[in-house]
Amino acid sequence: MELHTARSIAGEISLAIGGMTCASCVARVERALKAVPGVVSANVNLATERATVAAVVIDGNHAVGIDAALIAAVERIGYEAQLVREGADEHALDEQARALERHERLRVVAALLLAAPLVMPMLAMLGGRHLMLPGAVQFALATPVQFWLGARFYRAGWKALASGGANMDVLVALGTSAAYALSVWELAVHGPDGVPLYFEASAVVIALVLLGRWLETRARRTAADAVRRLRSLVPPCAHLVRSGQQIDVPVTAVGEGEVVAVLPGERVPVDGIVLDGRTELDESLVTGESLPVAAGPGSRVIGGSLNGSGLIRLTTSAAAAGGTLARITRLVEHAQGSKAPVQRLVDRVAAIFVPVVLLIAVGTGAGWWLAGAGLERALLTSVAVLVVACPCALGLATPAALVAGIGAAARAGILIRDAEVLEHAARIRLVLFDKTGTLTLGRTRLVALEDFDPPGRSAQPGSLAIAAALQYGSEHPLARAVLAAATEAAISVPPAEELQAAPGRGIRGRIGAQDHALGSPRYLRELGVPLGPAEAWAADAARAGRPVALLAVLGAAPRVVAGLAFADEPRPSAAAAVAQLRTAGITSVLVTGDHAASARVLAQAVGIERVYAGVLPEEKLRLVRDLSATEGAVAMVGDGINDAPALAAADLGIAMASGTDVAIAAAGISLARSDPLAVADSIEVARRTRRKIRTNLMFASIYNLAGIPLAAAGLLSPVLAGLAMALSSVSVVTNALLLARWRPSR
Repeated sequence: MELHTARSIAGEISLAIGGMTCASCVARVERALKAVPGVVSANVNLATERATVAAVVIDGNHAVGIDAALIAAVERIGYEAQLVREGADEHALDEQARALERHERLRVVAALLLAAPLVMPMLAMLGGRHLMLPGAVQFALATPVQFWLGARFYRAGWKALASGGANMDVLVALGTSAAYALSVWELAVHGPDGVPLYFEASAVVIALVLLGRWLETRARRTAADAVRRLRSLVPPCAHLVRSGQQIDVPVTAVGEGEVVAVLPGERVPVDGIVLDGRTELDESLVTGESLPVAAGPGSRVIGGSLNGSGLIRLTTSAAAAGGTLARITRLVEHAQGSKAPVQRLVDRVAAIFVPVVLLIAVGTGAGWWLAGAGLERALLTSVAVLVVACPCALGLATPAALVAGIGAAARAGILIRDAEVLEHAARIRLVLFDKTGTLTLGRTRLVALEDFDPPGRSAQPGSLAIAAALQYGSEHPLARAVLAAATEAAISVPPAEELQAAPGRGIRGRIGAQDHALGSPRYLRELGVPLGPAEAWAADAARAGRPVALLAVLGAAPRVVAGLAFADEPRPSAAAAVAQLRTAGITSVLVTGDHAASARVLAQAVGIERVYAGVLPEEKLRLVRDLSATEGAVAMVGDGINDAPALAAADLGIAMASGTDVAIAAAGISLARSDPLAVADSIEVARRTRRKIRTNLMFASIYNLAGIPLAAAGLLSPVLAGLAMALSSVSVVTNALLLARWRPSR
């Protein structure tokens, strides 16, 4: 069967991988997956225990049998693999993980209880008292630890060696077996009295390794909690309304275009548009926004939101699997499973790390023996080297920080596409903001209504009613602003007749017995209307960046009776976002297609000093490239189709929640809330995550680089080596978990 055809594209397959313990395991699983025919790429994450495989797809389907081939390839090298599909598989895997964690906890308790009596005599000797358990008792305590609780190391180590590799399990199995075998030999040859035995070394090392793995597993589950929390937002069933009857069905059975009822206090099962009813929604776990959002007929609601005190019915806009929450969950999973560039270097090091450690251990033992230290001392020193060198912390350093950082960002409504985006985000020095819909609300509003006829008399209600009558039914942004202002003021709008529109200039019509016109100053001049004092007023408004429309009475004595000024107001948090970026050493730049006056007014309002106005989409793209080449890493923030080329070309593209699908697809970061502060938060969490990666790698390197020489020099016993190895993994994951304390700005 020919796998690579002209119609082939890469489709992703997700696998749950069991049995991985260190960075070398990751490298071996990746090599095995990449060797399967039809695989384009494979990425394995130790922290999430997932493999993401890009495999050839032909005519919309994976190559026949590739799923089974991937699982078989993983199992051949000694690990477990299970295909993961959305929904039931995810829930089942979570249940399996919890059951496995409970089982591991029991094994850890058993190992510690059996090993504790072996350590007590050593502690007593440190206190100046001589206490030694009989050799037979030591043998009885250590044997079940070695061959029952430690059997997993033998099985996994043997499979690794049989497939031509080596991993942490090989190091533990070899080291503890050597200490155990030496003790058995001494006990058999010299009897139970008067000879030193090393059962405590083998038993305590196994107990500590098991303890470290259990703590590591718990910490990894905590770090990956963001995805589980997102999944838990989907209720198991929905109240479907059909033929006037309400029936409860599984949420997976709800399709697009159906009517669903949401009771007070329940979570919204799927995305939709409110059909009837009014309520307030808590969307904080989806968008990161803590304030309740009012919802009524016509409002869009996000699946997973918590309904407040009102009963609402909504028309579904997507099935559960295609809704906002499902898309966010997939995005977070994909990002947590990806690799930062630095991790690729770690993987290359890990691939040769274990064989090198084995050579060091053999050389250490041989050196001590040849130096006359005796077989026992040489063997114990080799054991200490094998145990302390386990590369668990090295393998967890980067993925643990990524899982924690991306999870913390997701809880704040910041959706990061992959780990490489974090690397780019941490280097940003310049942020380019689009204007409309990004720094502004994207909704034109009537902000001023000036009366010119007659002087001193307020004509606002009458003028606004006439302007609304002329604009009634129009979809122009300025018309919508006039109608919204009339509705807000509860003004009765009279009917207009004989309407005549001049596209791009204005409109005229009859209201009652009087002809009126509404439009630009140029349009009124064309109609022969003298502008009078309205001309200076319109010029002042234009200099302030506000579009204007003049309302005139036509007839024998035409005159301007009122002026209307409009503005797209800045978002409430825009100025705070610019200030926060400035504090972080990042320069904000306004890039817009609007005219210069409007751009300057907005820039001054939010604190931006650099402005590029009248910029076309292709010019935005060129500007992004030029600034990136001359001033460092550049982020582009936008929400429209015209922003997509610049979003894709920037070192980091950030799409606002109000953005089009094209803009979101081109961006590296998508914001679940249209809040400029989230831009600053995105860069902050990226920088914190990168710092965690670096400190984790430093911790892991210190443990290995310092531990191996100390063990080889005979300054580290096998027990202390086991303790150091366990602490290294736990400290790395715990350090990463500190990211969970990060909260966005408000």
